Amino acid sequence: MTNYNNSVHQEKTIPSTWHGNLDIVYALRNGKTQPISDRVQAPLKVQRPFYPEGDICHTAILHTAGGIVGGDRLSINLQLQPRSQALVTTTAASKIYRSNGLQARQIVEIQIDEGACLEWLPQETIVFNGANYRQDLRVELAPGGSWLGWEITRFGRSARGEKFLQGEWRSYTEVWQQGQPLWIDRQWLPGEEAVLNSPHGLAGHSIVATLAWIGCEVSPELVAQVRELRGQGGQGRAIPNSEFRIPNSGATRLPHGLLCRYRGSSSIEVRNWFTSVWQLLRLSLLDRSSCLPRVWQQ
Repeated sequence: MTNYNNSVHQEKTIPSTWHGNLDIVYALRNGKTQPISDRVQAPLKVQRPFYPEGDICHTAILHTAGGIVGGDRLSINLQLQPRSQALVTTTAASKIYRSNGLQARQIVEIQIDEGACLEWLPQETIVFNGANYRQDLRVELAPGGSWLGWEITRFGRSARGEKFLQGEWRSYTEVWQQGQPLWIDRQWLPGEEAVLNSPHGLAGHSIVATLAWIGCEVSPELVAQVRELRGQGGQGRAIPNSEFRIPNSGATRLPHGLLCRYRGSSSIEVRNWFTSVWQLLRLSLLDRSSCLPRVWQQ
């Protein structure tokens, strides 16, 4: 009887895990980018496409389970056929819960064909204390294609005073073109007090963020403009204000693009800066005006 009860208890305490998939193919049809194929497996879901700019497809990804736990595996595959243009975001911040002993993982694979452009702009990821999470993003970029993406990660629910003292976070991002690496970025943060306070770690902050544009060479003048951007962009324009410089942030040229880094403690601060940079790059490199995704304004 004792053994039976123990086995029942063990079965009840084994957590269920999700293995979600999302596959979307975009194509240019009659002057407008349309998803011509999509396959979805819970807990991932995609809202119907929006066209606030007329021809560019705005897509919002929804995680119906509300958060990611140890053992979850999420796979997102996006393909943009020649000259298609899409903006992909998420409906809310992603939450990575405390690990049950297993690693949670998200894998994003993106194929961008010639002349196509993807703006990959997920909302903030919140990594709870004790989480064990790895995210991989790989972009296959054809000549003439472009990719702009950002990643904003908060360690611990800092509004509650929580710190990331246990667990592990890994982020691997790669952009390739015809078998050659254009940009490879690997980050690792173990949940330890020493790392949180180290100048080589979080330096007492709770947020790290990266924005990257890959697709063509960026002029030194444009990089200088990005460095000067401070404050909040509004009404489709970025507002430069050198009086409000964000510490622990920087921008640099890449051989095929631009890279921005942020380390700090304010989601609003980094979102405002990244949004202003995105608006500037849109106007300068894509000849597009600003158009905030609708889900950001809800």
